[in-house]
Amino acid sequence: MSNKIILPRIMEVGRDACQKLPEILKSLGVRKPLIITDCMMVKLGYAEKMQSILNLEGIKSDIFSDTVPEPTEGSIKAGVNQVQGNDYDVLIALGGGSPIDSAKAISILATFGGSIYDYKFPRQVDENGLPIIAVPTTAGTGSEVTRFTIITDETNNEKLLCMGMGFMPIAAIVDYSFTISVPSRTTADTGIDAMTHAIEAYVSQKNNAYSDQQALAALRLIGPNIQRAYHDGNDESAREAMMLGSTLAGIAFSNSSVALVHGMSRPIGAFFHVPHGLSNAMLLPAITEFSIASTPRRYADCARALGVSSYSDTDTQANKNLISYLRDLNKELLVPTLAEFGVQQGDFDALVDTMCEQAFTSGSPSNNPRIPSLEEMLDLYKSLWVNESATITSAN
Repeated sequence: MSNKIILPRIMEVGRDACQKLPEILKSLGVRKPLIITDCMMVKLGYAEKMQSILNLEGIKSDIFSDTVPEPTEGSIKAGVNQVQGNDYDVLIALGGGSPIDSAKAISILATFGGSIYDYKFPRQVDENGLPIIAVPTTAGTGSEVTRFTIITDETNNEKLLCMGMGFMPIAAIVDYSFTISVPSRTTADTGIDAMTHAIEAYVSQKNNAYSDQQALAALRLIGPNIQRAYHDGNDESAREAMMLGSTLAGIAFSNSSVALVHGMSRPIGAFFHVPHGLSNAMLLPAITEFSIASTPRRYADCARALGVSSYSDTDTQANKNLISYLRDLNKELLVPTLAEFGVQQGDFDALVDTMCEQAFTSGSPSNNPRIPSLEEMLDLYKSLWVNESATITSAN
């Protein structure tokens, strides 16, 4: 059985890779870019830096900086209007996952119209909108190399998964120097997001030989470096490893899939505005423990790739080490509980049935090595409110 592997046409990887932007534009035959970013990238001077690089080659560009964290259809409407009112021939997506996801949606909606709901999974969006050059500034989402975008439908408080070749950037500039200024909280959340991508891609029922190698390579980079990057943002070798690890993890899950963690994470973000990487971190230990018995060898491989177990350990010991590591990592990286984040349990309980429905509808839970029943998913959600020393019993 063969597997279709989809990647950007061009990738520039390494410090100062952003200097190659004019060369990439020339190779693509485009000359009128719109930089899609957020207000923080403007404040930090990164958007101006990109414009300066382009100006040196006589390339004029405009900036759209009104994207928001956890983008919604409403938040991208102004970007769609700006694209439709001008003759841009390429979009440069600069920032974390939210600006890149926003650019992907803007590209398709500005070209083909309609509502983002029209492009919701299971529809495969393989039409080509405006080409996108993705320039990530966080080491986490991997959106620069994925065929997915996540946009919130504000009417139903539902995060919509949209997928297809039409959302794959034509080029990715992976320049870790952008991440050196990233705060420790964001470093932790995006780093665990990347780790989750790699683990889920490897244990997914849609795994394949290609995605397996990308996932394990990502974990070998992330495991020894996530704490280093968190505690010392100026550690360039750790930052470089995390950035490359994030990209490889993105390649892995884009060509395999995510699974139960992501399926359950999206409703938490939609209803309670918990950042995506943070909600993944909250769920990862419990869902890993829930799932291990269904594919113990693969989870043990993840433990060894992360460096938390040796190759002489049994799979059983490796998996015990993995669960302990994930719990300890959340403590070290100060991952808050839902209550500490500010979510009221009464509000959560009132919505949890709807959250389960949305999680199942996304399709991601069906990729998990152990597919939960409704009751099991409810128990997993409710475990977020019990003492962290409590555990959910894995199936025998």
